[in-house]
Order: sequence, then C-alpha cells, then structure tokens
Amino acid sequence: MKMKPIVTLTINPSLDKSTHFTGLIAEQKIRCNKPRYDAGGGGINVSKAIAKLGGTSTCIFTSGGSSGEMLEELIAKENLESNVLRTKNWTRENFIAFDNTSQSQYRFGFPGNELLEDEKNTILQKIKDLKTDFLVISGSLNEGLPSSFYQEIAQIAKASNIKVIVDTSGEPLKKVLETGVYLIKPNIGELAKLIGVDRLELPEVEKAAKQLIENKSAEIVVVSLGADGAVLVTQDETHFVQAPKVEKKSTVGAGDSMVGGMVWALSQNKTFEEVIRWGVACGTAATMNEGTQLFKAEDVIQLLGEM
Repeated sequence: MKMKPIVTLTINPSLDKSTHFTGLIAEQKIRCNKPRYDAGGGGINVSKAIAKLGGTSTCIFTSGGSSGEMLEELIAKENLESNVLRTKNWTRENFIAFDNTSQSQYRFGFPGNELLEDEKNTILQKIKDLKTDFLVISGSLNEGLPSSFYQEIAQIAKASNIKVIVDTSGEPLKKVLETGVYLIKPNIGELAKLIGVDRLELPEVEKAAKQLIENKSAEIVVVSLGADGAVLVTQDETHFVQAPKVEKKSTVGAGDSMVGGMVWALSQNKTFEEVIRWGVACGTAATMNEGTQLFKAEDVIQLLGEM
C-alpha cells in the first residue's frame, strides 16, 4: 500500500473539547463559553502540523461511535489524507478549560476504550502493508493494550526499512527502545528515567542521549527542555536550540507540533541543525494559540527569523 512519504499512526485519538470560564468554585455550577471541538491525538496533531507547513502525510487513526464520527468530520475539514480503522468502542473525549480569572488552563484527559482482538490485528496488518519513508507513532495506548504494542509495530515497520519516529512515554517507550528506532523525543525527566537516574542537569543531557544511541535504542534523540528549547543528539552531532520568548496561551499540542516540524524537515532533507530549529519554532508557535489550535505558519516563520 503506497502512501505519502510520511505516515502518522494514532491508536488512541481523542475528540478534544475546549472552553473558557470565569472563576473555579467547588460545588457551584461553572458557566462555560460555547465549546470548540478539535481532532486530537499525537499522530493526528503531527499530521495537522505537517499540513500547516505545506507538507502532506497519511493519517492513520482509529474511530468509533458518534465521537469518532465527529473526529472524522473534523479531520476531513483539515483536508488531511486519512485512513480510518473503525472500532466497536467509542473514541474517547478530552476536555480543556481556561479560567479567565486566574489565567490558568486545566486539562482533563480520559483513557481510550479497549480495542478488540480483531481490531488490534487490523492495525498490525495495516503496518505490514505500509510503503512509506517515515512512520510517526505518537500518543498513548488504549486500555488493555500491552506496553509492547508499539514495539511490535516498530519491529514490523523496521523490517520494511521504514524510519520509525516514536513520541510516547513510560513503559511503551522503554519497550520500543529495546527494538531501536530512528528518532525519539523524551523530555529531560523521561530521559533520566530511560538511563536509570533520578534527574539530569542540562550539561548531562548530551552524554545521556549518546548512551541511548550507543545502545542502539535510537539513531536520533531529541530532548525537549520545555520553555528552554531542545537538544538534538546523533552519534556525530549535537545541536542545542533555545526557544524564543513568547506569550504562552496554551501548551496543548506543543510537543506534537515540534515532532511535526522535525519530521517535515527530515522529509525535506534538511540538516539536523535545521531540523531542530524547525521543531523548536513549531513547538513554541503552538504555545502562542489558545486551546487545541496548534500553530500558525506565519508565527513559525517569524520565530525562525528571530532564532
């Protein structure tokens, strides 16, 4: 099955609902503004980010129930090329609320419903049939799925010489590293756990990342430093990019925007230094917008000029 040079996989997508309210008071009814709905989930957000940069990808995702139908409609409006894997159980919903009084954002994430055995097999068969350059596996796993599920997907994709990019955390990430992938994007706290230490300071990040590379866990390790930027490490190169200072309105989708910017840059054969610059610019630009809107391309271009 020939698809776009970039394919994103979202096993546990979400219908994201965001709103504003004024004053959080326990046991009182909170009046909210009219909600905004967005298609959410790691891989879906990565595909949206790639599209905002003028690139194309094939977005593979699961969808079930009326929430899944709405998710599909939202993705269609984004003009993303998609491949839907329908499920019996409903697609989950997430809720994001912004308090106008305290200027605080509250994010409520719900677990994804269980996938049936035949649905899991359909996902694996879809990966076996893939013909693409990059596969981005992003987001959490559904309830009931083994932590090795992403690892199994990565093994199948690598057998077809596909470059696998993984953005997840916890045990699923640890299992994937046993197989080894092209690129991972842990934050500094996750990187510390991956190498078995309590914490890392910035000067220790490069050495820790190279430890994973030498163990053949990944060819490229990008360490997210939040508002401080990010570090990209390969066997032969290290590039640190400081994030521009902006007025932060929301952090939803910032990490996915960063991955989208990087994989787009990789698909354009840009240098590793350019790859991390595009990633940081896209991630930072996403924080400049409210709710789950990701970034505006013009903001990315402006930030690149300032960096």
